[in-house]
Amino acid sequence: WQTENGGLLPSLQSALPFLDLHGTPRLEFHQSVLLLVHVFRYKKLEDLLEKSFSLVKMPSIQPVVMCVMKHLPKVPEKKLKLVMADKDLYKACAVEVKRQIWQDNQALFGDEVSPLLKQYILEKENILFSSDISVLHNFFSPSPKTRRQGEVVQKLTQMIGKNVKLYDMVLQFLRTLFLRTRNVHYCTLRAELLMSLHDLEINEICSVDPCHKFTWCLDACIREKFVDNKRARELQGFLDGVKKGQEQVLGDLSMILCDPFAINTLALSTIRHLQDLVGQDTLPRESPDLLLLLRMLSLGQGAWDMIDSQVFKEPKMEAELITKFLPMLMSFVVDDHTFNVDQKLPSEEKGPIPYPSTIPEVFTKFLQENRIACEIGLYYILHITKQRNKNAFLRLLPALVETFSDLAFSDVFLHLLTGNLTLLGDEFALEEFCTSLFDGFFLTACSRKENVHRHVLRLLLHLHHKVAPAKLESLQKALEPTKQSGETVKELYNQLTEKLELRKPSPAEATETPSMELPLPAVPTPASR
Repeated sequence: WQTENGGLLPSLQSALPFLDLHGTPRLEFHQSVLLLVHVFRYKKLEDLLEKSFSLVKMPSIQPVVMCVMKHLPKVPEKKLKLVMADKDLYKACAVEVKRQIWQDNQALFGDEVSPLLKQYILEKENILFSSDISVLHNFFSPSPKTRRQGEVVQKLTQMIGKNVKLYDMVLQFLRTLFLRTRNVHYCTLRAELLMSLHDLEINEICSVDPCHKFTWCLDACIREKFVDNKRARELQGFLDGVKKGQEQVLGDLSMILCDPFAINTLALSTIRHLQDLVGQDTLPRESPDLLLLLRMLSLGQGAWDMIDSQVFKEPKMEAELITKFLPMLMSFVVDDHTFNVDQKLPSEEKGPIPYPSTIPEVFTKFLQENRIACEIGLYYILHITKQRNKNAFLRLLPALVETFSDLAFSDVFLHLLTGNLTLLGDEFALEEFCTSLFDGFFLTACSRKENVHRHVLRLLLHLHHKVAPAKLESLQKALEPTKQSGETVKELYNQLTEKLELRKPSPAEATETPSMELPLPAVPTPASR
C-alpha cells in the first residue's frame, strides 16, 4: 500500500535511510511528500485554489494555497489582487506568483527592484574607493562570469525568470536611471543581466533581445581584455547588420558598449594596436581593426546622447582623431624607444639627449575637446605608468588638468591611476615628482571634487611612508577637510593623521637616537639620492 500510494519515486527509496540517520520521522516525510503529491495530482488546481483560498490565513493551510498558486501558470486576477492587497500574503507567496502580479504592476515591481539597483551602484563605488590599492587586483580584475554571480544580478535574474515583460521593465528602469544620473554602472548591469540569462539558457528572453549575440561576443573579449581579429569581424558584422527601420537597436548596443568593462577592453586593445603599428611602420588610417575599435568606442561614449536625443545613428568620427591625434600618440611611443636606445649606448657614443619634456599644444587641445581622444590619451598614460615610465608620465601629466568632461578626475581613471602609481612608489621621495603629481594635478581639483579628495587620501594612506616628510606635512595641511567635506573624507583624513602620528618619534627618542629608533626606516631626501 505504501509503495502504491506513497508517491515515492524509485530514486527516493535509497534516500530514505539517509533521512533515518538524521532522525527525521517517516511520518513527517510522508506528510510533506503526500501534501505535494496531492497538489500535483489535483486535476483542477483552480478548483483547489477556489476551495482553499478562504482559509489562506490559517498557518496549516497557507502553505497548500501558496503551493497551488505557485504551480498555476495563470492565477485568477481576483486572487492576485487579494494577495497584492495583503502585505503578509504578498510576502509569503512564491516568486512565480509575484511575477504574475508584477507584470501588470510596474510601480510595485519598481519598488522591489529599486533597492537592488541602489545596492548594485553602491557595491561598484565601494570597489572603486577600496582601501586596497593594487595594480594586480583592481576594479577590472574579476571575470565577467564571476561578476554576474553577484547577489544583485542573481536576484534580478530570479525575479525575471522567463518573463520577457519583466525583463523589458528592468531594461526600461536601467535606461531611465542612466539618463537621469549618467552613471555608467547601469550599463554594466544591462550587459550582466543579459549574460546571466544567457548562462541559464533562458532562450525565451535571449532570442528576443536583439543585442544578445553582440553582447555574448563582446563578453568573450572582456574576458580576454582584448578584441582579437576574429571577434572584431564578428562585432563589425553585427554593427553593419543593423537594418533600416531597426536603428533603435543602436541605443541598446551603445549602452552595452558604454559599460566601463567594455570601454576598458576597447581602450586597452587600441593602445596595443598603436604599439603594433609603430613596429610595422603603418599609419592608423591603414588599420581596419583599429578603425573598428574607434567606431565601437565612439558608439559607447555616445550612448547617453543617443538615448537622450532618441536619434539612433552612429556618431560621426572626426577625421583628425585618426590623421593627427593617434599618429601623435605613436610619436610618443617612438620618443620612448629612441630615449631608451640612447641610454643603452656606450658613453662615448652618447649625445647629451634629454628626455623631451614638452608636449604638443594640440595634444592638450584634443584631450579637452574630443571625448574619444581623451579616453585613449588617458589609457596611454595608464599604460606608461604601469611600465614605470616616470619620464613619459611627468611629461604628459600637465595635460590631465583640463580634460573633456573632467574624465581625468573620474573614479574609474583615478582608481586605475592610483593602483599603477604604486609601481612608482620610490619616486614619491622626490620633491619634483610629488610637486608635479599632487600640486600640479590632484590638488587642482580636490576642493571642487570630493571624489578626487578621497582618491588622494587613499593613495597617501597606502604610500605615506614613501613620501618625503616635509612634503607629507604640506600635503596634510592642503588635504585638511573643510566644513563642507563629507563624512568619508573626514574619516580617511583622520586615518591618515593617526598613521602619521604613529610615525613621529617621541621627543625623548629624537634627542637620544636621532635616526636609529624610528618606527620606520628614514626616507631619503632628494639631496641624499
